[in-house]
Amino acid sequence: MEWRDQGIVLSVRRHGETSAIIEVFTPAHGRHAGVVRGGASRRMTPVLQPGAQLDLTWRARLEDHIGAFRVEPLRSRAAGLLGDRLALAGLNAVTSLLLFMLPEREAHRRLYDRSEVLLDLMGDGEVWPLAYLQWELALLEEMGFGLDLSACAVMGTAVNDLSYVSPRTGRAVSRAGAGDWADRLLPLPACLMGHGPAPDQEVAQGLRTTGHFLRAHLAPALGNHPLPEARTRFVEEFQKRLTA
Repeated sequence: MEWRDQGIVLSVRRHGETSAIIEVFTPAHGRHAGVVRGGASRRMTPVLQPGAQLDLTWRARLEDHIGAFRVEPLRSRAAGLLGDRLALAGLNAVTSLLLFMLPEREAHRRLYDRSEVLLDLMGDGEVWPLAYLQWELALLEEMGFGLDLSACAVMGTAVNDLSYVSPRTGRAVSRAGAGDWADRLLPLPACLMGHGPAPDQEVAQGLRTTGHFLRAHLAPALGNHPLPEARTRFVEEFQKRLTA
């Protein structure tokens, strides 16, 4: 068995004296693991970093074997973000959530494309936090837990004052429809619907909302394991930016 593809490195762990096992996210073969011979060497360690873009050739005797990768570096992303704590935290959140959420060997091409674009944007502090928020929305959608922000769940119509999200159903709620229940609902900032300039405070509100559905809806469907700590660390770093 053999295939060739590109992929984003999600995780790396040492295997034996000189090799490494990597997990990558590829457009055609989804989340896939394999052994890299010599992957623990001084030459290969900088190449095999989470977020790196690789050209991959995978070989195995049988399809269900872990197999071995031959890799060629295309882009090293983490090295360019070493001076940016927030961007590094964002990169780690993306790779950790993909590793946590994605089933093995199942293609998710649209999510792959969005993930690649987002990782390439990191380093542009004015753009990528909003792109990250939109990526989490896309992740929920891809995993079958997308939010419905098209109309008020209470009034049943598309109105202009959509301001909340039901934490139970993921549907939008207007101010008029929320009434006395507003304090029990999640915020729906304009940037979550793709409107407006998306100041950091709005992005933070959006992360609170997407975080609820990742934690309370998607994670339980995957065995009720807690979300990766990397996502929490990213949100904490982003909160520091709000108070800087």
